[in-house]
Amino acid sequence: MSQGATSWVLHVDLDQFIAAVEVLRHPELAGRPLIVGGRGDPSERAVVSTASYEAREFGVGSGMPLRIAARKAPDAVILPVDHDAYTAASVAVMATLRTQPGATVQVLGWDEAFVGVDTEDPEGYAARLQRAVLERTALHCSVGIGDTLVRAKVATGFGKPQGVFRLTAENWLEVMGERPTIDLWGVGSKISRRLAGLGIGTVAELAAADPEDLVPEFGPRMGPWYAQLGRGEGERVVDDTPWVARGHSRETTYQIDLVGPEEVDAAIRELAARVLEDVAAEGRPVVGLELKVRYAPFTTKTFTKRITETGDHAVVLERVLDLVGRIEAGRPIRLLGLRAVMAMPDDARDGHSPTRSGW
Repeated sequence: MSQGATSWVLHVDLDQFIAAVEVLRHPELAGRPLIVGGRGDPSERAVVSTASYEAREFGVGSGMPLRIAARKAPDAVILPVDHDAYTAASVAVMATLRTQPGATVQVLGWDEAFVGVDTEDPEGYAARLQRAVLERTALHCSVGIGDTLVRAKVATGFGKPQGVFRLTAENWLEVMGERPTIDLWGVGSKISRRLAGLGIGTVAELAAADPEDLVPEFGPRMGPWYAQLGRGEGERVVDDTPWVARGHSRETTYQIDLVGPEEVDAAIRELAARVLEDVAAEGRPVVGLELKVRYAPFTTKTFTKRITETGDHAVVLERVLDLVGRIEAGRPIRLLGLRAVMAMPDDARDGHSPTRSGW
């Protein structure tokens, strides 16, 4: 490290990534409301994968049924999902990040990564990084700067689009203190509601909470972890160890509802076969299962089950069918999803962290 340099975490997040890739492929769509989802047909059952900023102005968001999105933005262009195109663009971006001087890169997904760097000028480094990504891929990104991974990740939201923002211990509570806990990375709507039940509604309140007071609600590991999250603390070192999938999942939305037990059984067995094929390629045993059921019209239930570690696919299928027994009989089903959780190469290292997915 050069004299005066400090270790920083940068969180790089590509702006409206999927929509931006599609605009590069179809320049005539620039500036128009653009929705990407399913096979691009709003008459089919599918959800929005992404929406351009222009489409978001009409209230369209990720996860929204495509038919509803089409009604909200009737003039929007709707395109099918093209995984190969997005993967290729992502690979180019991550390769660009790895060429930056002194960068350690931890990939989080298609469109985001942490970059660890020692520098006296993190904002200047972030700007150079943005230019490099734009010059090599024609994609814009926002960068969050932090002294922990959590602060860098949260900071990015304040920099969007195409900007840079810094969050550290010095300004964490000034910026985040009065915000609701759901604005934290790692706190979803369910956890936010449970925190509210304890009288904790803001980030400042969570930061001030006694970790032991959270243990009865969240357990001895996650209780203190949420208190730490409220303070923006946690990992400070970017880990470039290649990402290993915690599990594999598949899901199918059915154009005609499944109603009879035979239809459900056949659909589950088909999903299980596809998931187990993915698992077999990993060569790691299964330790847990998750079954997602979306009843018509749009009520979703998720059933989970830990299982004794096994590589026997017949045993896994038996445990899957055990979960099927929890489906409400006679209720029409529009979607089924199955996820198999695998043993990690080093579960002790994996832990419960917002940067590493756990069961």
